[in-house]
Amino acid sequence: MAGAVLSDFVLIGAVALGLGALLAASEFWFSVVKWIGVGYLTFLGIMLLRSKGTLNEFQADPNVSTLPSGRSVFLKSFFVAITNPKGYLFFTAFLPQFVAPELPQLPQYLALAITFALIDFTVMFGYALLGARAVRVLRDKGVLWLDRFCGGALLALAGSLAFYRRASA
Repeated sequence: MAGAVLSDFVLIGAVALGLGALLAASEFWFSVVKWIGVGYLTFLGIMLLRSKGTLNEFQADPNVSTLPSGRSVFLKSFFVAITNPKGYLFFTAFLPQFVAPELPQLPQYLALAITFALIDFTVMFGYALLGARAVRVLRDKGVLWLDRFCGGALLALAGSLAFYRRASA
């Protein structure tokens, strides 16, 4: 959750600095961010498809000590969000409606970032609670199929992002 919340601040900060407008105006830079996102989603999807689908790596093989670190989970969450050009475009279209141009913009964007991050955290916390309950009912076979489904979904998202084109201005 921390990676996703930090990405909210990065996305909104980038939009406040004009990166969202740059991505909206420049086909080249939009494509750069888009293809980085496609590559990363493809990598994550393949990793899930190749997973063994176990709830606990230590139970599956006592010689394996490769549970993902908090840092790696944080970085995955963070990079998925910041490599999605649609996030920049969304904030570029959405946030200016709530910013008064005659007032200092930094405090306004900061308030919007905090508000959005709190909402995002609340939603993700709800997902985490649901996930914690789901773990109780899932067995290794269920986790394997869930990994396969999520891997396929990430590959489908990568494919849809690869074919995504900006709206012509």
